[in-house]
Amino acid sequence: MRTPCAGGRARGGPGAAVRARPVFGNRFDAGPRVCEPPGMNAHALDGYEISTDRARLDADLVHHWLSTDAYWALGRPREQYDRAVAGSLNFGLYEAGSGRQAGYARVVTDQATFAWLCDVYIGRDDRGKGLGTALVEAVAEHLTPCGLARITLATKDAHGVYEKIGFRALAAPDQWMTLGLIDPGPMDPGPCGS
Repeated sequence: MRTPCAGGRARGGPGAAVRARPVFGNRFDAGPRVCEPPGMNAHALDGYEISTDRARLDADLVHHWLSTDAYWALGRPREQYDRAVAGSLNFGLYEAGSGRQAGYARVVTDQATFAWLCDVYIGRDDRGKGLGTALVEAVAEHLTPCGLARITLATKDAHGVYEKIGFRALAAPDQWMTLGLIDPGPMDPGPCGS
């Protein structure tokens, strides 16, 4: 049976994208946060689960993914990666039976007004199953209780993944600025011009 969800999309049914539904467990760090449940372990369809438990992250694997295969993080040093993880809300995507990590995302947020979604990555062997969409939907659902004004991200080539969830281009990009302490300049639009 297919049931409507936010934005008119449908959940469930044959051929539906992989979906994550939060089931709360242990927090990954000490101290309650006003907008967040005490922790997150979400079960996704097709034998995958999502967790915010930082201890479950395969840090070597995630660093390898990002520093060697993610255009936005190529060459990122391990020490910088470790600091980023320590200062972020991390989401790991795991194969349910084996616990093997299949994906990752992190959020930098004040948990009151703003969040930056970044480092979204699905392992090459697990792509094409809707897991990226499921992971980002789980992140958005997890942040919903915060009452954030916005969740932002930057992408060169995955607009379609994020648009399915409700992300859209900035309505007034001329109102946004960046201070590029290490500024790579404008993003190359790539072969598709997106």
